[in-house]
Amino acid sequence: MIIHPIKAFSDNYIWCIQADTETVVVDPGEAGVVLDYLDEKQLRLTAILLTHMHEDHTGGVREILASHPECPVYGPNETKDLADQIVKPGDSFDLLDQTFHVYKSGGHTHGHISFLMGDHLFCGDALFSAGCGRVFTGDYEAQYETLQTFKHLDDETHVYAGHEYTETNLRFAKDRQPENKKIANALEAVQKLRAQGQPTLPSTIGKEREINLFLQAETVEDFIELRTARDDF
Repeated sequence: MIIHPIKAFSDNYIWCIQADTETVVVDPGEAGVVLDYLDEKQLRLTAILLTHMHEDHTGGVREILASHPECPVYGPNETKDLADQIVKPGDSFDLLDQTFHVYKSGGHTHGHISFLMGDHLFCGDALFSAGCGRVFTGDYEAQYETLQTFKHLDDETHVYAGHEYTETNLRFAKDRQPENKKIANALEAVQKLRAQGQPTLPSTIGKEREINLFLQAETVEDFIELRTARDDF
């Protein structure tokens, strides 16, 4: 099993889950980069997974389907104009001889979902390394509950987020906790990776418990204060 990030736009990641010559693509906001990758690697597209209905995560679906019309698209109800396999929290389905479990992860959008395959979490914009998505719905309690769910996953769970926001998130965290050595060390390591043009993802839940202030928020009120400060950072 290979999980490869395809870069899209300025900071998006489209995740390709590969098994032999088959692949599943998560949140293809852009079609060209996906089609080029499939052609270069000679991969057969088995399915598309969508976490939520934002254009930078769904914008490439129709063009990809024009070339792969038999490909099923799994997504929450808010993606029903694109998805032909509507899934909801608690559902599971099999692809690539793996079972994908659907998790509720609202807050960024009302219907946002995440997919857990073994110890691999594809979480769209619900969780970032050292951060989380903006709460466009205004439902901060839903986003807080999402993070509490993720917080209780196994330490070894790998986190495949939809954006390369790690450095900015860690700069914010260091601004909040300037004496926190784990955050400072993580920021230094991330800056080295970015200077080399390397992705900072995937992270792990164990690592995020140590450096992600949003996962550490003890109450909804604490989370709201933190998220508001990050919005203005």
